Amino acid sequence: MEPIIHSKGEETPEDHGEGKNRRRMKASSNRLVSELRDILKTVVIAFVIMLLLNMFVFNLSMVKGQSMMPTLEGYERLFVDKLVYNLGHPKRGDVVVLKDPSIGTDKKSFLVKRVVGVPGDTVEVRKHTLFVNGKLQDEPYTDVKIEGDDVPAVKLGEKEYYVMGDNRHAGRSKDSRFFGSVQEEDIVGRADFVFWPISKIRGL
Repeated sequence: MEPIIHSKGEETPEDHGEGKNRRRMKASSNRLVSELRDILKTVVIAFVIMLLLNMFVFNLSMVKGQSMMPTLEGYERLFVDKLVYNLGHPKRGDVVVLKDPSIGTDKKSFLVKRVVGVPGDTVEVRKHTLFVNGKLQDEPYTDVKIEGDDVPAVKLGEKEYYVMGDNRHAGRSKDSRFFGSVQEEDIVGRADFVFWPISKIRGL
């Protein structure tokens, strides 16, 4: 029997099958690369959006220490609205996150406190109780009198706020009794609610 000789460019059945497999694998690889590219693009866009929201709209913060007990406990997570004070100003009773005024500007440290005095107010701690504009304040969010020394009357200027922790036990809260009034520009945002742990989700 004479050998079968294939002309140049003619494929054997085996060659034809291998070519199909190669094309199929290449198409599959291209789809995988395209899908990975789409996923990566989605992740990058989501990251950028979250970064912008975190910078300008909201922040997620964790409570450290006991200065806001009984309102807040250590390691609870807070949702902080950063946009609200672009549209208005802090009010008495707001729980706010602010830059720690007692450290240098080159360090980043934040405190959670309650606003007890706003611009124009006169704040005073007399006989272990809080007076604002000469009126005794009803503070249902704290469970003790203000321990420690009384504080002479302080008149707040424009964009100045007086903040205190809800834990009024002596030495439990580093606040305006320690570092004085704070500037509005140092208030990062308003803490609106606790979102973690789930069992303690609540508004503030």
